[in-house]
Amino acid sequence: MNDALWNPVQVGRLQLGHRLAMAPMTRGRATADGVPTELNAQYYVQRASLGLVISEGTQPSPDGQGYLLTPGIYTDEQTAGWRRTADAVHAAGAHLFVQLMHVGRMAHPDNTPHARQPVAPSAVRPEASMFTAAGPLPVPEPRALSTAEVRATVEDFRRAAGRAVAAGADGVEIHGANGYLVHQFLSSNANVREDEYGGSLEGRARFAVEVARAVAQEIGADRTGFRVSPGNPLHDMVEEDTRATYEDLTRRLAELDLAYLHVLHLGDDDLLGALRQLWPNKLIVNRAGRPREELGSDVASGIADIASVGSFALANPDLVERLRTGAPLNAPDPSKFYGGTGEGYTDYPSLTAA
Repeated sequence: MNDALWNPVQVGRLQLGHRLAMAPMTRGRATADGVPTELNAQYYVQRASLGLVISEGTQPSPDGQGYLLTPGIYTDEQTAGWRRTADAVHAAGAHLFVQLMHVGRMAHPDNTPHARQPVAPSAVRPEASMFTAAGPLPVPEPRALSTAEVRATVEDFRRAAGRAVAAGADGVEIHGANGYLVHQFLSSNANVREDEYGGSLEGRARFAVEVARAVAQEIGADRTGFRVSPGNPLHDMVEEDTRATYEDLTRRLAELDLAYLHVLHLGDDDLLGALRQLWPNKLIVNRAGRPREELGSDVASGIADIASVGSFALANPDLVERLRTGAPLNAPDPSKFYGGTGEGYTDYPSLTAA
C-alpha cells in the first residue's frame, strides 16, 4: 500500500493524522424515535482510528426519514444521543461529521413518525421498493414540495447542522448523492419543476447550493462537507448530462469555500479529473469496489486528498492497524448490514481479540 496514505492532512479546521476516512453507511440501529444509542456510540468509537468518522445518514426533519431505525437530529432527545456519540468519539481521539440525509421520495409512510406521503421535487414515483415492518413495499408516489416548502426544507438543514455542532460534532456532510432529495433536485427525471428550482442546470442545482450555503452560514464553511455520486442510477435516477451537471454544481459549491467535496466515484475518470481541477479545497474520493491494494492510489496520484472506506471499515474496527501491518481483513456480512443488535455491527473481531 502506498505510503501517501499515512501523511497528515488539514481538512477545514481539522488536522488529521492520515489520509483515510470512514464513509457514511446506513446501519438502521437507532431507536424508533431516531435517537442514537450507546450501541451506536460504541460502533463509531471502535472505528476511531480512521480519524475522520462520517456518520450514517441522519434526517434533518420528520419528512427526511425514509428507512426504519435511522437517526435524526431535529429533537432534543436525538441531539442528546448525538452528544453522547460525539463525546465518545472525541475521547477515542477521532473527529465526527454528521451526515445530513433527507431521503425525499425514497420513503414509505409506514417508516416515518407521521405516516405522511413522501415529499420530493416533483410528483414522480421511482421504480423502487422499500423495506418496512410489513416487508418490502412499493415506494408510493411522492407529493411535490411547494416553492415555500423547498425554502423551508433548506432551513431544516440549517437547523439540523446547528444542532449537530451543538451536540459536539466537528461538522456535517450534506448528502447530495445516491438518489435522495438533493440528488433528486439535480436529476432530470425526478425534477420536472417549472419554478426556480427546476429546468436549467442552474435551477436544478439551486436547492443543493442553497442548502450548502445555509449550513455553511450556520456552522462555518470549514465545518461543512458535501457528498455527490455523479452518474449514479440508484433509486431510479437519471441525469440528463452528468458532466455538465456536476461541473456546474462544483463551480457553485467552490464559491462557498466548503471544507471538502466527497465523491462516490463510479468509474468516470475524466469527470473525476475535471472535478479535481474545479475544486479548490480537499477532495475525498470513495472509489466503489476498490481492492485493498489500491486504497492509496488516488491519494498517491493527487486526484484525491483523502480516501474514504465503507465496507472495509464496517467489518474491521481496527482497519488502520490491519492496513499498516498487512494483516488479513474480516469479510463483511451483508445479511446484518441493516437493523438488529450488535451482531454484525459491533462484534467484528479486532486483531487483539482474534
